Amino acid sequence: MSTTAPEQQKPAEEQTELKRAIGPKLLLLFIVGDILGTGVYALTGQVAGEVGGAAWLPFLIAFAVATITAFSYLELVTKYPQAAGAALYVHKAFGIHFVTFIVMFVVMSSGITSASAASVAFASNFGVAFGLTIPSTGTWAVSVVFMLLILGVNLRGVAEGVGLNVVFTLIELSGLLLVIMLGSLAIFAGQADFSRVVLFEGPDDKSFFLAVSTATSLAFFAMVGFEDSVNMAEETKDPSRTFPRMLLTGLTITAIIYVLVSIIAVAVVPVGELAKSPTPLTTVVQTAAPDFPITVLLPFISMFAVANSALINMLMASRLIYGMARQRVLPPVLGAVLPRRRTPFAAIGFTTLLAIGLISFLALDPRNPVVALLGGTTSLLLLSVFAVVNVVVLVLRRDRVDHRHFRAPTALPLVGAVACVYLVLPWTSGRDPEQYAIAGVLLVIGIVLWGVTVGINRTLRRGDRAGDLSDVG
Repeated sequence: MSTTAPEQQKPAEEQTELKRAIGPKLLLLFIVGDILGTGVYALTGQVAGEVGGAAWLPFLIAFAVATITAFSYLELVTKYPQAAGAALYVHKAFGIHFVTFIVMFVVMSSGITSASAASVAFASNFGVAFGLTIPSTGTWAVSVVFMLLILGVNLRGVAEGVGLNVVFTLIELSGLLLVIMLGSLAIFAGQADFSRVVLFEGPDDKSFFLAVSTATSLAFFAMVGFEDSVNMAEETKDPSRTFPRMLLTGLTITAIIYVLVSIIAVAVVPVGELAKSPTPLTTVVQTAAPDFPITVLLPFISMFAVANSALINMLMASRLIYGMARQRVLPPVLGAVLPRRRTPFAAIGFTTLLAIGLISFLALDPRNPVVALLGGTTSLLLLSVFAVVNVVVLVLRRDRVDHRHFRAPTALPLVGAVACVYLVLPWTSGRDPEQYAIAGVLLVIGIVLWGVTVGINRTLRRGDRAGDLSDVG
């Protein structure tokens, strides 16, 4: 699925100020760790609450939609192996500063929101793991210190950040393998009821299709790892060859894990009990192996899982800011790089400050329902971006490049765009209306920031030659 003109040859690796430290194996673990993250530890019960024992079905549909969209991303990231991801592709397709900025803002804010929520969850798990009763101010302090540690790792270098991601990913994988192993033993011992796996039990006010759509919209929150990964393109070795194999492999591995975990969960634990549990996988293991010390072990595993989510999202958000600053969609100061470490320190500092500001709000009341709604809002915004990307890949077919790149079958972006829009619209997705309200507030903030950015860029770049991105639109 690659294309090249007859006279084209594979070029030398494109030069970049960032250090290319991510090889195929590190990229694979980055993708797997990002897709798994904290989602699989918390979403299984909520999805089961929407569709009953058929909890595996929304995950399977979500992975199908994610994989279709991944084909569009693969064509774009191998065609334009640069940081900034969806925002860069939208700019190349339409050249409208406002549209580019809003796409960038949506993706960036989703990463920062996810990382901030993960840091608060880290603080909560920290207290449980060490038997401490932490007040809200203590939760805030632990969260901020944790985010500063992420800042230090990020400034140190991408190799250190991705290396730490490897360790965290292996730990969270071990927790999931533990659930699969103990659940399988319970199944083979006759302690499970497989009839529940095909039993649909949706809410009374929703049809089968609407209930499945709602659960799929929820499950999709865990499938957005490839958006983070494409923002690491400038730090990946030979991205045009590496991304297709590793991204599709990562999606396959995580799909198998999610489906296995959801099947085992509903077979071992009655759906009603699973849906009510705030820690569904702990409930599964406690039911399958009552004597296993999961209550002691799981908080530590969860700490590493949420730390992994925070690390990956902050890596992504900072690289996105860096890429957009280099393209003059943001003030150029945010594109500054440490000469020795070759890390985008200005973008890292900027995104960390935003995250700490968000943490300061969330940590005042960790039980605030807004935290749960942000997960759905993130899914809503990213699905909107994915719908746009599926259109953009077709628009950019007119743009020829001088190197080989992946090419998605034309039908897939069309199917992906329709599927993403279906999961975004309120009357088809069954989303909580508050998610749209939060998304609207975020977009208003983005529009205000766009106006500020245009003013700054015009002041800094007055007299620049025509064609700068800061002057587009």
